[in-house]
Order: sequence, then C-alpha cells, then structure tokens
Amino acid sequence: MQREIQLTADGSHTLLLKDKKSTYHSLHGAISESRHVFIQAGLLPFLKPGQATPVRILEIGFGTGLNALLTMIEADRWGIPVSYTAVEPYPLTAEEFGQLNYGELLNRQHDFITLHTIPDYTSSPVSPFFTLLRLPGEIHKLKDIPDADCIFFDAFSPTDQPDMWTEEVFSKLFQCLAPAGTLVTYCSKTTVRKELQSVGFTVTKIPGPFGKREMVRAIKSTNS
Repeated sequence: MQREIQLTADGSHTLLLKDKKSTYHSLHGAISESRHVFIQAGLLPFLKPGQATPVRILEIGFGTGLNALLTMIEADRWGIPVSYTAVEPYPLTAEEFGQLNYGELLNRQHDFITLHTIPDYTSSPVSPFFTLLRLPGEIHKLKDIPDADCIFFDAFSPTDQPDMWTEEVFSKLFQCLAPAGTLVTYCSKTTVRKELQSVGFTVTKIPGPFGKREMVRAIKSTNS
C-alpha cells in the first residue's frame, strides 16, 4: 500500500493512497473535517459536566490517529474519562506517522506518537483521561468488540471500500452499540442510509464539514 503525505487547506496533513487516488481526510482540511464529523457531531453530546463513567468510543478506521488525538484532547479538557477502541487493518509505518504534523499543530506530539506505538490488544492509558485499545484486523473478522456509546465510522468511501458499507458490518456495529448510542460518518449516500436503517438505526442527515453538504448521524433506539 503506497501512501504519501499531502497538505490540506487548514495546514494539516492527510495521506494519499496512490493506487486509489483517495485521501484519508478531506483536502479542505483534515483537522477541521475530523472536528466537525467526529468530535462535534459524535463525541461532544456524550460529554456531561461532572461525569465519572467513561465514554466508550469505537472507531472503525484508526488511520492517521487524528480522530483519536482530537478525542483525547477533549477528554483531558473536560476532565471526563474516555475509553477508546480503534480497529485498523493497515496501520501506518513509523516513517509515515512520524511525518504527520497533527501532534505539532495541536501541541501533543508525544501523545500522538504514543497513539501509534502502544501495544495492540491492550487497553493502555495515553493521557490522564484517555485510554486506547487498538485492534488490528478487519471488523468483519473480529469477534470480541467492546461495547460502545458512540461509533466513529471512518472507513474509506463506499466506492473504494464497498465491503465496509454493508448490512453485515452495520448489523455487527448495531449490536455492540449501547441503547441511544450514536454512529457518525462523513458519508450520506442513499445506499449507506438504507443499509443503516435496515439494521435498526434511526438515520438523520445533518450539515457536513466545509466542502461537503451533508453527513450522517445514526441513533440506536432505546427499545432495541
């Protein structure tokens, strides 16, 4: 898998998959896109002042580690514990994540490197309010997935990775999501919304990040 660094409009990096001509983040701004889709629409509604119970996040597509880093920053800022599980079948090499500028831009370089270097399969503290469990492999093949309050679904697009946007995958995620839990994703294609609805999600289109009109928030009914 050939990947190269690209600069996005907000000054943060992304990675380009050269064979697919697809990027890990929006060229309109990697950090701004991740903040909008996964932090503002996904994480923040679960952070309540004075909360002691950890918020459980499951990310499908750890990729560059940007979503995890932004989540850690919010957990530390709010003083609320977050237990973060990330699934990634194609982890970055040390050379690749060492070139990304997220840690520098967000003043968390040491923590950013730690996100990529902690042992797999072990829940490890990275900061005072953030623990990370990395699960290498494909979501289809993983058997024991921790329960989650919120799922960050950040796979490549349905065109580039069609096997990820299926009823089978969404059903598996629906089962591990707590009642009233939320799945957020940048993709709002009709086919994706229908697959989510088919397994029991209540699906809403909400405003997307700059350069993209809409994104999706899917909620698991409390009766499920």
